Order: sequence, then structure tokens, then C-alpha cells
Amino acid sequence: MRTLILGLAAAGTMLATPAFAQDVNPAFTGFRVGALAGYDGIRPGSTQDSDLDGDNQTVNGMVYGVDAGYDFALSNFLIGVEGEYTGSTGKVETARTDPNFFGFGSVKTGRDLYVGARAGLLAGPETLVYVKGGYTNARLNVVASDGSVDTRQNYELNGYRLGAGVEQSLGTRAYAKLEYRYSNYNNADFQFRDGATTSKFDIDTDRHQVVAGVGIRF
Repeated sequence: MRTLILGLAAAGTMLATPAFAQDVNPAFTGFRVGALAGYDGIRPGSTQDSDLDGDNQTVNGMVYGVDAGYDFALSNFLIGVEGEYTGSTGKVETARTDPNFFGFGSVKTGRDLYVGARAGLLAGPETLVYVKGGYTNARLNVVASDGSVDTRQNYELNGYRLGAGVEQSLGTRAYAKLEYRYSNYNNADFQFRDGATTSKFDIDTDRHQVVAGVGIRF
């Protein structure tokens, strides 16, 4: 009797495994790497104000970089984790002695690190609609002046990112995507060239990005 029960259990497992495997969508499952590029705009948040080219307070540029992640798509639902390393061409030159400029001084946007998760629904066999969220750490390269000597410093900004996008499978492994991301940085610290840092202080800085990406899934 015991042998019969074990045999039935084994047969049931063998029958269930193919059925489960068929529910996994291989077009959106597995490790992936890709490249990103698009619009980048960073500006003071609603609690801040600065004189940046008159009424235009946004530092505009192009974001570019790489991302990687792992996704698991079961039936029509996807969950995944991801990370990014990006840079930006955003830069604004102004009077370095203006204490109100952007709340910091003369600014060039630097590298941006992001780690987070995403979840989505398959709108079709090869089309994914998703939302994302996670932690972001960005850098602003600042040139300040006391009127005679320039001081170059970095601001390390910490905050969160939210976004949404559409991804299209291209063949068996390639994909393309388009997404919008909003980031808010709520605290920062100085990093001097000698490696010294200051204690963290509160800020309010917003970032809006629209990016396109292409990649390969393994």
C-alpha cells in the first residue's frame, strides 16, 4: 500500500511539473542586462526656491547608463529586482557666489546609483506593463567660491524613485522598453576632495526622467 501511495505521489508530481512550467513565460524570465538613454531634469522641490535662469529652475540634460536585473514571470504576472548605474550631461553655469543658486551653487549632475524592484502585468504574449520603485543615490558636482578661491565639492543625495513603463520582447532574448521615473532626494551630505564628509542635512530635490532602453535576457 505504501509503495502504491508513493508511486501515485511521484506520478502526480511528474504531471504537475510540466503544467507549472508551462505557466512560466520565458520571454520575461531570467537575468537581463541593458543600456539606457533619455531625458534628465533635476530641480529644487516644492519647498525650495532658487534663481536659475529666471523662472526656469530645472537643470536639463541627457541621462545614459546601464542596468541589470532578474525577473520571474508566472502566467500574466511579473516580479523582479534591478539596479542601475547612470550619468548625466546636465550642467548649469552661473555666478559662483550666488548662495541661492539651486540651493547649492554652480551645479553639474554626476553619477546616479539605483536599486529596487518592479512588478507588472503582461498585456500580451510579448508586451509587459510595469511599475517600479526603490532607493537612489545621486551626486551633484558643485563649484562654490568665496569671491577669490573656488572650492570643488560633491553632494551625495539620498532618496527614493518611482516609475512606470512598457517593455516589448524582441525575438527570443532581446527586448526594448520605455519608462518614466520620478525621484525625490530628501537628505544629503558634502564630500570634499580629501575624502572628508559632513553630517547629513535635509534637502528637497526632484528629478524627472524619460528613458528608452534595450537589452538582452539570458
